[in-house]
Amino acid sequence: MLNDEYFMRQALLEAQKAFDRDEVPVGTVIVCNERIIARGHNLTETLNDVTAHAEMQAITAAADFLGGKYLTDCTIYVTVEPCVMCAGALGWAQISRIVYGANDTKRGFLRFAPQAIHPKTVVTANVLEKECATLMKEFFQKKR
Repeated sequence: MLNDEYFMRQALLEAQKAFDRDEVPVGTVIVCNERIIARGHNLTETLNDVTAHAEMQAITAAADFLGGKYLTDCTIYVTVEPCVMCAGALGWAQISRIVYGANDTKRGFLRFAPQAIHPKTVVTANVLEKECATLMKEFFQKKR
């Protein structure tokens, strides 16, 4: 059986794609019935679009794949705690579960808007936290 670590490693592959494009290295996959139905990584610089976060890319792809806007039987795996915008979108999509790697103490939704997600959404934090945080630290050290 596939587990949270397996899918988070898939999200880390997406984050590496962002890193390689000089984007903030956040990656995500959306899983339904133990199958990846969508992938995404940050594209804000590439698209000149502040809303082009990894989660937003994946939500759009998953909704397209499923043929509907609700992700009620899906889990999103994201390398960094979603921001308020992404948490709101995940709330509107009624995603069943959010699994993230590293905490985002500066911009994460749990600090600013913990009620943004759907009341039935289950949150699992700190899956492969070290690996997820390391990629972010490497990116920002490179920028300095």
